Order: sequence, then structure tokens, then C-alpha cells
Amino acid sequence: MSLPYKEWNSYTLFFSAEYSQAYLKKCYRKLNLDQPDLKSFENCYPFMYYLEHGKLYYEQAENSPLAIQPIMLFYGLVHLIKACILTVEPDYPETTSVLAHGVSTRKRKKQQYSFSEDEVKFQKNGLFSLMAEKMFHMKQLEGEKATMGDLLEQIPELAGIYSELKGKQIFEAVTETDSVYSLPKSILDQFHMTENRFKEFFQSKSSIPISFLQEEQQRIKFAANLAEKAEPTPLKYNLEEHHYSFPLNKGDMFLFPELLLHYLLLYNLGMIARYETEWWSELIKMMPNEDYPLIQTFLKSTVKKGPYLIYQYLMKK
Repeated sequence: MSLPYKEWNSYTLFFSAEYSQAYLKKCYRKLNLDQPDLKSFENCYPFMYYLEHGKLYYEQAENSPLAIQPIMLFYGLVHLIKACILTVEPDYPETTSVLAHGVSTRKRKKQQYSFSEDEVKFQKNGLFSLMAEKMFHMKQLEGEKATMGDLLEQIPELAGIYSELKGKQIFEAVTETDSVYSLPKSILDQFHMTENRFKEFFQSKSSIPISFLQEEQQRIKFAANLAEKAEPTPLKYNLEEHHYSFPLNKGDMFLFPELLLHYLLLYNLGMIARYETEWWSELIKMMPNEDYPLIQTFLKSTVKKGPYLIYQYLMKK
């Protein structure tokens, strides 16, 4: 049984060289890696320092003005991710190519720029592709793109702002009663599927086993061990509302682990905050369109969600 998540206090265990070394040794043995004792001894301090550095960035971000928050949050997340990579890749960083960000943004159009329509492109080398492959076993992402709108629609904590701002439902809440989960049958209309087709779709996409239970008139009931994995995709955990949700946008990002979504959004926002100062300052001061409330809500959410997702990954290994 895992302990309840207590934000940064949950990380306290890792700030012990003895504990971190034993933890890494366990990770390396599970992967049948060579010399687990030596590797865990060599990596326990880098592992702790990555976590400590990440924590410092996040804590500073919480007390920083919005103008520089994305930069702080991006580098905080980068450090936490590097700690995660050390649990599966003891020789990280093997080459300088893995030190790049692994994504790029297109040149900005100065007129009528919309953040939701902006996009990032995935590169062959760098932290993004390394994280996707080593942590989530995802390969061949090079050359693919993602729009900010599609990424934002996969963040469950933004469901409320999307509903208010755009009148759009982007998630369906999963209800839990006595360890049985259920979704309203209205979700079938969202996916334009029959009930049987939706059940097949859900089971085929789920990263954990799902078994459907006896019919009920208004709800689709299922049993699953949602605590089995750090993230039982396609379901996503809404940290603010404390429940799982089913994403309604089944585009390219539907099965992307949420950690990758936060990385891509923070990368682009960090680049904008650094290099598009005029647009960024106008957005913050003038609040001209829907970009501002969406970005502000995301930043408020990711301050808490990034460390939560990292912790889940570390504890569910």
C-alpha cells in the first residue's frame, strides 16, 4: 500500500544517500543491469542532487512573478526528469546529444499569434526522446508535432476552465464506489460509438487490464487496479478534484503520458518567456484573449502536478 502523497514532504526519503542508493540498486537489479551495487553507489548523489535542484526551482517558481514562472518550472521539471532517467539509464548522460531539449518551436508569427495553435516538433536526440523511450517505451517520435491546444486538452485540471471559457467538455469524470469505477453512458455520444465498441476501444487502449461489470442503465461500470501504474492511460488523475478522468479528445496526444505533455507545454512557454518578451509581456499585462486564462490555469496546476507525476513514477517502479 503506497503512502498518501504529501507534496514535497513525500520526497524526504530520497534525501538520504543510504535510502537512494538502496532504491537505485533495486531499480537496476529489476532491469538486470550490470554492477548494480557499483552503479547505485556512483549515482545516488547525482540522483539526490537532481531531485533537490528540481525542488528548489519549483519552490522559487511558486514565489516568482508569472513572467518568469515558465522558465523556472521547465528547468525544475528537467531536473526531476533527469533523476527518473537515472533509475533506468545508469550511464546517463552517455553523450552530449542527450543533453539537448529534444524539441523545437517554429518561428513565431507576430500578427494574430495564438498560443493554442502554436506547435512543437519532436527531435531525434535530446531529453524529450530519451525520456519517451527510456521511461515510457515510446519510440520513433522524431518529426511528429503537437499543437498547444491538443496538449492543453489532455490536462485534466483544465477541464473547468475549458468548460467556462469555451463551453467545451474535455474530460469525463470517473466515479468510484467500493472499488468499482464507472463512466456515464453519455460518453458514447462524445465518441460516436456503441457501448460494445467503446468497451473494446477502452480495453484496447488501456495500459492496465480493464474488466467490465454487469450492466446498469445509465453507467458503464468497470473494475481495474488503477494504482498499479503511475498513470493508467488513457485515464488521467485530476489532482485538484481527486478523481480519475477520461479524456474526450482522442487525437494524437490521447495516449501520451502526462509527464510528456507538461514537458512540451513548459518547454514552449519557457521559450516564449525568454525570446518572445514583447508578446509575453502584452499577454500578461493586457490579457487580450483566451490564451491568458488557459496559460495561467495551466501554470498554477503544473506547479503541483509536475512533482506529483514524478513521484508517482519513482514509487511505482
